Amino acid sequence: MTTLKVGAIEHPDDADTPVSLGGTGGLRVPQGTNAQRPSNAQGLLRYNTDVNQFEYNNGSTWYRVKDGPSVNVQYLVIAGGGGGGGKFEAGGGGAGGYRTNFGTGNISGGNSVVENELLLSEGTAYTVTVGAGGTGGNSSNSWLGQRGEDSVLAGITSYGGGGGGCYDGIMPTGQLPVGSGGGYPNDSSTTGDGQAGTDGQGTDGGSKTISTHCSTYTGCGGGGAGEQGDDRTTCLQVCDGGDGLASSITGTSVTRAGGGGGGAYTGGIGTGSGGAGGGGDAGAASAGNQNGVSGTVNTGGGGGGAGGQSGTSLGGGGGSGIVIIRIPNTHQATFSASLTASAASSVGSDRVYEVTAGTGTVTFTVN
Repeated sequence: MTTLKVGAIEHPDDADTPVSLGGTGGLRVPQGTNAQRPSNAQGLLRYNTDVNQFEYNNGSTWYRVKDGPSVNVQYLVIAGGGGGGGKFEAGGGGAGGYRTNFGTGNISGGNSVVENELLLSEGTAYTVTVGAGGTGGNSSNSWLGQRGEDSVLAGITSYGGGGGGCYDGIMPTGQLPVGSGGGYPNDSSTTGDGQAGTDGQGTDGGSKTISTHCSTYTGCGGGGAGEQGDDRTTCLQVCDGGDGLASSITGTSVTRAGGGGGGAYTGGIGTGSGGAGGGGDAGAASAGNQNGVSGTVNTGGGGGGAGGQSGTSLGGGGGSGIVIIRIPNTHQATFSASLTASAASSVGSDRVYEVTAGTGTVTFTVN
């Protein structure tokens, strides 16, 4: 078989496989992986074998070609944070899952690379859910911090943060998967692991690695989107929650999805701080009742673990999540009444919407 090459297009000249612009065949375009994309490719059409879709280049970016009119959606989807453990010396709650395709580099959850471009069809209603934060540990839930709720945008699901453990090494079970993991509580004479976060969404909760029976007790920190919660490795140790990650999707850099701090039991030790990005501080060491602080609303921050010596301290609740949508200003988004969404803000040549509560749908249309 001979091949006639016209620019970047190969046109097989074969009687058994007729190919033409007006015939029953088609044009064969170059194909390859993301890594094989050529530079200086404005106007080039190719087939991407990594995602099995056609794509074109506008001079600076490769865009996928989908059926029908579509809009390029950039997103930040954060789930509700996990609640901190209760009673005392409890583990901090893990941050809600953190997923984004905005920006470049390892700035998505767990310091993973940003996700792929998302093209959604015009006029189609897509599901949006903003996950609530998990309840902090209390007497009615066996003092265990509860998992946060998932957040969703058009099939992009961020998992709720894991709940923190409570006194004597008890960890929540049956709550996986989680975005970032809840921290392990104190256990006087054994070691134990915090919950594992989900790759691409968050980090692990802190673990107890010291088996010595100490006179001061502290729980471990909850995992944040960008940093694992503090492990407890010595007796006199304050365990902070892991830090979250920063995003400029709204036009301003904001850090979200920090883990909750680990609570302390006896005096002579400080309080575990919540991780940057809305993680709640833990309850302090005290003879009284020292509740953990709740994670900040709409950050997905984990709740702080309970402290004090009363045995009735409450874990802080997890902060609710958020869904942020950024689209070209050639389009607009319409949300169902069951969602709490901001009016569009203008950022450069884009529109940005922040959805802060509810479950419903979003539809994209041309202006």
